[in-house]
Amino acid sequence: MLTDYHLHLRPDEDGTTFERYFTAANVDRYLAAAQEGGIEELGVAEHVYRFAQALDLWRHPLWVENALDDLDAYCEFVRSTPLRLGIECDYVPGAEERTEALLGARDLDYVVGSVHFVGEGDTAVDHEGFDVWEGGDADADEIWRRYFDAFAAAARSGLFDILAHPDLVKVWGRARPLPAADLRGFYEPAVEAILAGGAAVELSTAGLRKPVGELYPAPEFARLCAEAGVPFALSSDAHLPEQVGFGYDRALELLESLGVGEICVFEGRQRRLVPVGAAVPSSQG
Repeated sequence: MLTDYHLHLRPDEDGTTFERYFTAANVDRYLAAAQEGGIEELGVAEHVYRFAQALDLWRHPLWVENALDDLDAYCEFVRSTPLRLGIECDYVPGAEERTEALLGARDLDYVVGSVHFVGEGDTAVDHEGFDVWEGGDADADEIWRRYFDAFAAAARSGLFDILAHPDLVKVWGRARPLPAADLRGFYEPAVEAILAGGAAVELSTAGLRKPVGELYPAPEFARLCAEAGVPFALSSDAHLPEQVGFGYDRALELLESLGVGEICVFEGRQRRLVPVGAAVPSSQG
């Protein structure tokens, strides 16, 4: 079996309205792409900051600008389709109880937890408008430490079913400096936190479309997860139908090399493991 649980029904660009992209016709385009790629189960996980209710968790400027839609209308729409119902929810330190209440009040199949913002202030590891690297003299070891501290807190929180793009901090590749420290010093505590919180880790092909040109997590990070018995969920983080299942040949090769023969499926926030499907042709989206 193949799945794609982390996708978005609209692009990231500004002005992508709910009314334009949350339609049966658009869902059909995603389902057709999944069928072509041999993906049997598809789930949508829109960014929580797109919804007005998210402002109860945090009032970051990006969230205030984008929190235009109604979360319950989103859930109702997705439940009218064959898609699994998920959401991508940022970890907001100090808002754990409010996050649990917001998520628990909805009939979700799974929650994808993510870390984009790090440390003090509003800076992000992957958003140029709030770039933590701005100024050119940012210390790579410190930024990676801040990111992985936040990721570990998210993993331990128990709020999430899947931990998205777990080494997102590398997204810019050689355009940003790498830490001088051995990267295992970041990976190993992260794996301990994943085990403590009990979530699956996302094997995401999205990094192949980014400057880093690499899967999330990196092979060594993935190896440590596999050796520790952490379960994997498979995703493309698609924002367009043609990105569904993108790069799955690479993801499945990595799973095979790690001796991982099962992936997670979710329903009603319950997880089970199923045998992973055979390799499929790589999408070019």
